[in-house]
Amino acid sequence: MSAKTADPTITLYRLQACPYCERVVRKLQEYDLPYQSRFVEPMHSDRNVVKRISGKRTVPAIVDESTGVTMSESANIVAYLEGTYGGEN
Repeated sequence: MSAKTADPTITLYRLQACPYCERVVRKLQEYDLPYQSRFVEPMHSDRNVVKRISGKRTVPAIVDESTGVTMSESANIVAYLEGTYGGEN
């Protein structure tokens, strides 16, 4: 978790050692965005918390409370972060 603020508005649902999750983490860190990590169950069928928030059991998934966006798939998340927080449109 980034330590920039006490109340990050982005929650990242992820797995330990997941390269797709790490791709999102690197982008969050590049833009110095505070976020909270939520590590989920390794077994795909046990990821009910992710299914409740995103409709899928795949990770990574993010919830950005400041924009109301919830999404999964690392490429989509990275594109969203670049478009929303990158400032280089």
